[in-house]
Parts: sequence; C-alpha cells; structure tokens
Amino acid sequence: MNIPSYKLAMLALLLSAGCTSKNQPADEAAGAPTEADGPAAPADQVTLSAAEQQLATVRTGPLTPRLLGAGLKVNGVLDVPPDQLVSISAPLGGIVERTSLLQGALVRKGQVLAVIRNPEFIQLQQSYLETQSQLTFARAELNRQRELVREEVAPAKNLQRAQAEYGALQVQAAGQLARLRLAGLPVGTQPLASTATLRAPKDAFVKTVNVTVGQSVTPTDALFELVDPDHLHVELTVFEKDVPQLRKGQRIRFTLPNDSSAERTAKIYLIGRTVDEQQRTVRVHGHLERENDPALLPGMFVRAVVETTSRRVPALPDKAVVDYEGKQFVFRQQPSVAGQQIFKMLEVRRGEQADGYSEVLIPGPAATDTTAQYVTEGAYSLLSKLKNPSEE
Repeated sequence: MNIPSYKLAMLALLLSAGCTSKNQPADEAAGAPTEADGPAAPADQVTLSAAEQQLATVRTGPLTPRLLGAGLKVNGVLDVPPDQLVSISAPLGGIVERTSLLQGALVRKGQVLAVIRNPEFIQLQQSYLETQSQLTFARAELNRQRELVREEVAPAKNLQRAQAEYGALQVQAAGQLARLRLAGLPVGTQPLASTATLRAPKDAFVKTVNVTVGQSVTPTDALFELVDPDHLHVELTVFEKDVPQLRKGQRIRFTLPNDSSAERTAKIYLIGRTVDEQQRTVRVHGHLERENDPALLPGMFVRAVVETTSRRVPALPDKAVVDYEGKQFVFRQQPSVAGQQIFKMLEVRRGEQADGYSEVLIPGPAATDTTAQYVTEGAYSLLSKLKNPSEE
C-alpha cells in the first residue's frame, strides 16, 4: 500500500514527541532548573565549609566600642627646633684644604668636618707664644719688685707698675688663647700649624654642603648645615577660621604621602599667635608621641587630622569594611547549616577612622544586636567569592 509522503512526515513527528514525553520532562530537556537542584542561594550570602574558612583566614569579632575623634583635616611638614639645626662656619676664614662630607651623611660629635688653611693662623700662634714669654719675664719682675719694696730698697710705684704690666699681659694672653681655641688651633705647641680643623658639635646628619676643596671662605659663610632628627616636630598650617577649634594637648594623627597606611600621632604643643597676612593661616606646633622614627625626615610633607572632639562609637578594624561599587559593606556571621558557615553581606556607612579602626554605622535593627559577630579578617576574600563564584 502506498502512503503519501506528507502522512509519513506527520507520523515521524508524533513518534518523536511521544518519546520525549516518555523519557524525560520537556522542561528538563530544555535545561530548566528543577527541585532536585535545590533553591538558589541568596545573592548577599556566602557559604563556607570549615576548610574553606580556614583557608581564607576568616576571623570574626563583635562591634567594639572605641574612642574615636572627629577631626580637622590640615597639611603640614616635619621640622626640627632651632637648637637641633646647626650651621658650621670657619670663625677666622681661610681656604678649604680638605673635606669629604656628603649630604645625608651621619657625623659624630668631635668628628672632623673640614680642614681650613690660613696664613694668619701662624701669626696668631706666634703672638700667643711671644706673650707667654713676656708673661714669664713680667712674673719674675713682679716678684723682684715685691721683694725690693718689702726691704724698702725700691719705691712702691715700681711694684705697682710691674703689677699693671703683668695684668695687661695676662689679659692679652687670654684673648689670644680664646682666638686659638675658636679657630680650632693647637695651643702652645711647635711647629706652628697653618691649618685648623672644624669639628661636629654633636651627633647629627649633614643637611647641606656649601663648599668645595680650594674654596676661599669668610667667617660669615655657612660651610655646612647639620640637623639632629631625634626631636622632630610637626608644623601644621591651619586656616584662621579653624583656629578656635584647636586646644593645647589635642591629638594629631598624620601620615606621609607615600605611606598613607602607617598612621603616626602627635599632640598640639603650641598654637601660633600671628596670622599670615597672605595665606590667612596660623602655624601649629605638635610634639611627636614616638620619637626616633627612622622613616621620618625633616622637610617631609604630611597630611594630618587634629582630633577636635572625641566620642565612643561602635567600631571594627579597617580591613573589616570592604568597598564595592562606591559603597561600604561588612559580613555578619549567620547560624551554620549542616556544618556550613554562612556570612551575610550588609551595607553600612563608615564614620571616623583612627588607629586602624573605623566607626561602623549599621542601619536597621541589626545596629542594636550586641551579640552579632562580624568578619574582621578575610572580608575581601568573601567579597571575591560572592561576586566572582567562577573563581572559587
């Protein structure tokens, strides 16, 4: 029997549909999710096994009340007080014969900074030695005249003259000795020296070197500048409108531009009493709470916050608050299910920051839950797992 071709095509289509409905549901054939796969996890929750939690170094802790201060943001520099900045010059001038200092070098107290040559040094030593010889003669003459007067052989005016000459020579010798020591020359030695040494008055670093070998210098020329960084202070520039907020003893938190993660502290010691007429600013002097920090150098620029008010607020470590798409989030620990630990991501608002902690403002009823545990370490690992599940 001949069956038309259109009937054969229709029969094949019916048989195909029947096999599909018999072997598996149409929805499953299309790849749609089924109840066997379980409900999808919420978009704001991360589930970790115990091993995953340990691998991600996730640590939790409660909101901790901490004393954080609202602050006034200012700029400034690190500086040294005047007694820690030393300018070295040659008191009698001369020609620089030798120096090996480099900017930034550390010098110890008494170390030779430079050797200065000056022909006048010879004349100064010669005059001192001559005066010493005259003093020896004047002392002997004074003793002789004193004996003659005692024996009434010579008039008293001779003794007075001898005393005056001896006193004048003593003053002359004292002045010459002071000049020798000021120039750094040896005293009472021969042969006479034509060079003098300039020595460091204290342990310090070389800030500037203004001379070269062979250069002629005068007593007013600053050959070297030494700085002792052991007593650095913070010099802040504060606009005059903000000065009424400042008080002596207020805490200063500051960072360096190239190391904003390391926060250092100081306290206001002195508030300037004059206003810069051009900038309309006031200088504020602060003492560091930790001195002898090798990372701090005079002249460094700093960004600072002066704590004008302090209050106790709920806080978490800075690394517990993650930034994502312009918002801040924390992860709160949820009850575990079948050995799996669940963390829920909550949007929060970060307040004041100080000493590695951030004020955390949690909206809604969760803010009053004092028993809640929040992720304090590994928050960014949870964020990565939540937003990039393919990288799990």
